[in-house]
Amino acid sequence: MRTAIKTRPTHKDDGSLELPLAFSPPPQSPRKPLSDELSSFREFGAATRKILIPFRSTDGQSREVPGFVNEFWTAKQRQAHSLHEISYRACFKPQLPSFFIERLSQPGDFVYDPFMGRGTTPLEAALLGRVPIGNDVNPLSLVMTRPRLHPPTFAQVEARLQEIDLDDPADMPRDLLVFYHPETLKAISSLKRYLLERRKTSELDAVDDWLALVALNRLTGHSGGFFSVYTLPPNQAVSVKSQRKINRDRQQTPPRRHLPALILKKTRDLLKDCSDVTRQTLSEVADHALLLTQPSSHTPEIRTDSVALVVTSPPFLNVVDYSTDNWLRSLSVEFQGVTEIGTFHFYAATAVGLACRPHRPGRVWPHLSSQHALRKCRRPRHHVRWIQRRPEAAFQNARQHGRPGHRHARCAHTL
Repeated sequence: MRTAIKTRPTHKDDGSLELPLAFSPPPQSPRKPLSDELSSFREFGAATRKILIPFRSTDGQSREVPGFVNEFWTAKQRQAHSLHEISYRACFKPQLPSFFIERLSQPGDFVYDPFMGRGTTPLEAALLGRVPIGNDVNPLSLVMTRPRLHPPTFAQVEARLQEIDLDDPADMPRDLLVFYHPETLKAISSLKRYLLERRKTSELDAVDDWLALVALNRLTGHSGGFFSVYTLPPNQAVSVKSQRKINRDRQQTPPRRHLPALILKKTRDLLKDCSDVTRQTLSEVADHALLLTQPSSHTPEIRTDSVALVVTSPPFLNVVDYSTDNWLRSLSVEFQGVTEIGTFHFYAATAVGLACRPHRPGRVWPHLSSQHALRKCRRPRHHVRWIQRRPEAAFQNARQHGRPGHRHARCAHTL
């Protein structure tokens, strides 16, 4: 999706000829091979350690690939773009996909994440001028990702909130009063009703999508910035029974919250880095984005050989229960084809099971990348697998167990 700047002379009113002032971007010098970049990387002070990693290929042969051990991305880096500040369980920091997107793709390339979660890779790809493709069996992923590719202005969100009647609830589940003041729950239910009616009449727009995104991420939390009384962080909704115990132990009752004020506060935080340049970059690629909610093993919408880079973090099966953690968010948004959280839980387990053995979380990515996702890549033999764990045990543990460990160092090896 690269475009060339074309100019042509125009005649002014006085009949003189005027040439428009236009600049073409300077030609980019070719990047060094990734292995050279990793070998010479010293951005955070430490030298890269190079090792050889033995593995057994699919034909049964013993082989080795080079491995590079260093802290290639770190919490010490600059703050990520404000649009990323959305809570979701087991997500990675934007600096991780950014590291590879900048080095292994060009502006206009398609970058794919088959397990997009909250949408970190698609959003970071879009912010870097790449066309995002994302997929996740969890329908919440679409709700969290799509609005941030088309962010409205603060004034648009403020005006829309003034138009919504927050005293017109759809339903009032009494069990949820352990989380919310009755007036707060009425406002949440009224917003839900408004969004469902807009969807039913095909009137949902980017501002409505944004309201759904922010409201879902303000449902529960551990501070006054959330709709609920004190509870666990927003990416882990506890059960009604557990919340009753929290309320009893803390001797607390849900206070009344003002929804528009909290939504606007979070909106202001998310949009603080949305400059004109950011909006222009997103507008050039967002309309070409492809976001799917289906099994990652079956994505016929993505053309073979169309993707330049896959950056993903597979789900932590048998470690994180995504359906339970998101039960309250799922209850607040009615999805087509997903009528209850048990259905989503079964659907997610079945979909991922097509790509791996369920009891071996670390097997998801190697199996999936070789059998499906990398078929979408133009260069399937030139990709990188990264591991986040202690450097001294990183590769031994990866070979033996293939599961995540301590995130004290970042290692990468080319395949």
